[in-house]
Amino acid sequence: DHAGLPVMVHLDSPPPYRSEVMPRLRKGDILTHCFRPFPNSPVAGDMNIHDDVLEARERGVIFDIGHGKGSFGFETALTMLKHGFLPDVISSDVHVLSIQGPAFDQLSTMSKFMAIGVPLVEVIRASTINAAKAVNLDDRGTLKPGLLGDATVLEVEEGSFDFRDSTGETHKGKQHLRCGGIVLNGRWW
Repeated sequence: DHAGLPVMVHLDSPPPYRSEVMPRLRKGDILTHCFRPFPNSPVAGDMNIHDDVLEARERGVIFDIGHGKGSFGFETALTMLKHGFLPDVISSDVHVLSIQGPAFDQLSTMSKFMAIGVPLVEVIRASTINAAKAVNLDDRGTLKPGLLGDATVLEVEEGSFDFRDSTGETHKGKQHLRCGGIVLNGRWW
């Protein structure tokens, strides 16, 4: 509060427990690993969303995927989506332990959400403009005239794809996003 800045909270295996952290989050704070499959999951044993998670959303807490090696589960994601709870931000959390799977890269993480029924426009929004807004970068995540001319040109590859989550569960998809090119500061690379 004293610095006037949001915080990003990384929930992993307890401690701390989700129930201890959620009430402390304020509007604009970011909860990453928000669709985690095991301890500290947003989904209760009865397959409903925990009240503290719903209350945090009402307060304006930003929910970020942060897939990584151990922080994304299809069962959790499908349950959250069934209840109408989409993530605000889709991010890969790629690092040395997740780049060889299960996260791989941002486009694979985005493709997983398409495979479970999230429309492409929502996947793009959560990966671009919503992500930029979450960290107060008003000149990013959009193609508005006068702003940076940065963009990734995406191609949608059709086929049969097996996507894996952090628990080893697989989900079939018919599309996978691929990078068709990059534009940096208005210049094609």
